[in-house]
Amino acid sequence: MLSYLKKVLIPQSDLWGKSSREIGRKQQDKKVQLATCILFVELANADNQFLREEMEKIFSIMKGTFGDIDEKDIKELIEIAREKIKADESTYEYTTIISENFSNSEKYELLKNLWRLVFADRSMDQYEEHIVKKIGMLINVDYRDIISAKLLVKQELRI
Repeated sequence: MLSYLKKVLIPQSDLWGKSSREIGRKQQDKKVQLATCILFVELANADNQFLREEMEKIFSIMKGTFGDIDEKDIKELIEIAREKIKADESTYEYTTIISENFSNSEKYELLKNLWRLVFADRSMDQYEEHIVKKIGMLINVDYRDIISAKLLVKQELRI
């Protein structure tokens, strides 16, 4: 876990030969990755069961969303996310990071991925649904788009 946190806080290997803008962008990318992972882990924990299918789906989504991330970093992100959720940190902080850094199409894709995670076990718990809707509203997505993403994923998964 410490190695990922070190990457979020100015990575020493990046200090040489890079502008502060490049370093700042890399740090911001790490914060966005962490915020995204926290939302996924919170959703996976909504029904008090973190299933293997959900863990695999988080790995797949994180890899698909952030192609340059490796499995070790994803494991660390999940570990950090679990600790932050246990500490009862507010989702608002993380949705704000997403809202400020994702375009509308990236937000919509995030919502579809959240719905894919919900349906990883082929069912939907009322708490899972509530969390996705809450996240959607906090990242400034219209309610109709939240539902549209849900229906699209249900159709895609033939549920």
